[in-house]
Amino acid sequence: MQSYTIGQAARLLGVSPDTARRWADAGRIATRRDEAGRRVVDGRDLAAFSVELARSDGTDEETPYTSVRNAFPGIVTAIKLGDVAAQVEIQAGPHRLVSLLTREAVEELGLEVGMEATARVKSTNVHVDRA
Repeated sequence: MQSYTIGQAARLLGVSPDTARRWADAGRIATRRDEAGRRVVDGRDLAAFSVELARSDGTDEETPYTSVRNAFPGIVTAIKLGDVAAQVEIQAGPHRLVSLLTREAVEELGLEVGMEATARVKSTNVHVDRA
């Protein structure tokens, strides 16, 4: 049976390794030690937990209320304002994302270079949320 380290499980669940460790310590995810002494999660247990997590009611305070998926948290690196339109660039890890917005949207969000923001990508659209 396939098994995953805590780091691999965290990546598959879309959380930090620390969160996965806390869940394992609390008994939410069953773990065992492999021959190298690392904590691992059996693939079947991880699959079941991922389904349970997806079905949860989203009471976590950090859960955004949005239907847009594929979030890229990062930092605003450039803003170009026109009379009506604006271009916002966000560096999210190795990813550079560019979004075309209205100038009004940029002003309402109070976006500035150096500010934390999240780019949300759906199809070919990039949505920007102020963090």
